[in-house]
Amino acid sequence: MTQTMTVRFAPSPTGYLHVGGARTAIFNWLFARSIGGRFLLRIEDTDRQRSSDAMTREILDGLRWLGVDWDEEPVIQSERIERHHDECLRLLKEGKAYWCYCTQEELDAKRETAEAAGGAFLYDGTCRSLTEEQHATHRAEGRSRVLRFRVPEGRTVFNDIVHDETSFSNEEIDDFVILRSDGTPTYMMAVVVDDHDMGITHVLRGDDHLSNTPKQFMLYRTLGYETPQFGHLPLILGSDKKRLSKRHGATSVGEFQQRGYLPEAMFNFLALLGWSPGDDREVMSTDDLVEAFDIRRVLKKSSVFDEDKLLWMNGQHIRLLEDDDLFRRLLRHRPVELDEVPDEDFLRIVPLMKERLALLPEFFSTTEYFREDPQTYDETGIAKRWKAGTGALLSGLLPKLAASDFTAAALETLIREHAEAESVGAGKLIHPIRLALTGSTASPSLFDMMEVLGRDTCVRRIESALEHISEPDS
Repeated sequence: MTQTMTVRFAPSPTGYLHVGGARTAIFNWLFARSIGGRFLLRIEDTDRQRSSDAMTREILDGLRWLGVDWDEEPVIQSERIERHHDECLRLLKEGKAYWCYCTQEELDAKRETAEAAGGAFLYDGTCRSLTEEQHATHRAEGRSRVLRFRVPEGRTVFNDIVHDETSFSNEEIDDFVILRSDGTPTYMMAVVVDDHDMGITHVLRGDDHLSNTPKQFMLYRTLGYETPQFGHLPLILGSDKKRLSKRHGATSVGEFQQRGYLPEAMFNFLALLGWSPGDDREVMSTDDLVEAFDIRRVLKKSSVFDEDKLLWMNGQHIRLLEDDDLFRRLLRHRPVELDEVPDEDFLRIVPLMKERLALLPEFFSTTEYFREDPQTYDETGIAKRWKAGTGALLSGLLPKLAASDFTAAALETLIREHAEAESVGAGKLIHPIRLALTGSTASPSLFDMMEVLGRDTCVRRIESALEHISEPDS
């Protein structure tokens, strides 16, 4: 019977969902969905002092926000400690693990000696061959003990999906601890037992876990488990080419959500960090990514987290949304002080602003002029746009506006014809009007904006602006 391809994402709830972890989850999810496999979730909460239920909820919420779903109820690692413990004792019984009574002080002294000699510290196997009498003596002295895995001789070789054949000399790996003195399993043991019991066939994770793989590979073999295929993903770097961290700014998925990024954009951006669809496509839907995903296209080289690129991609995904959908998402970022503004007032300007937004909250911070007359005017704009003759041009336009059909098309025709009649370029009217209506030099299409503002508001604001436009003495 052929085993269903199964991958997992196994976050530790000791912190928020980092973009690096999110990228790992996305790659696993795309891999599973692209070939009809299973995507499972495991919460690795055995570090009870640092783990919290609140962080677990944050991680799950972050995955849901990204659109990453899982096929079974999450496995809670702390609930499986007894199973891990039993497998540790099985290795002990089979002579593949042994009790070690070395104290922390003794180990620290050996480490200092090794480092002073310019070498790396490896446990020297002091307790590898203790006699029963020596065991009894240590127990009688009340010494605490840990269970160490007996590393076999030779080399550990495996074929990595990303890095191809990868080889480690077992001599460079010491007899590592699999059961702590308090009876709890270490990460190294727990993850192997869990992956086996969950039927994991492929393990995709960050390059920072590559050094763990030979130890886990040995455990798989020694426990008699079928070994999954490993793939180690390139790390995500900051702009300084160092591993992405808080010093580079926002790094948690929740922060990007709060700042007004779309989940589709975040998913798209992270999917392309270290992977390519094989063509020049950049803006892709989740369905497009699933269809195009090929694990063989994962890059070996680390990728740089370019937030400018993410910002651009977010704008592209905003433009792909239907107006009603965009409006619903915008309302989640509405400032409290604007709660009394009717939804209709916002909904009518969504089509105008869609092409200009990079982040959702910008919709509210850059559209004040749709709600209130400008109280000031951009100084640079005044110097550049309100020149000699501008007042006369606007004054001559006002009666025509008052009598015009106030649609975008009619307004464009009217303003361009007025400019032609006055023997000036259309820009000599368009830019001054924009400054008069908004107080700034940037806005959506002037004619669409005027239609939304309405005749009375436009006429009133231009009349008000005329009081600020000084004409030279004739």
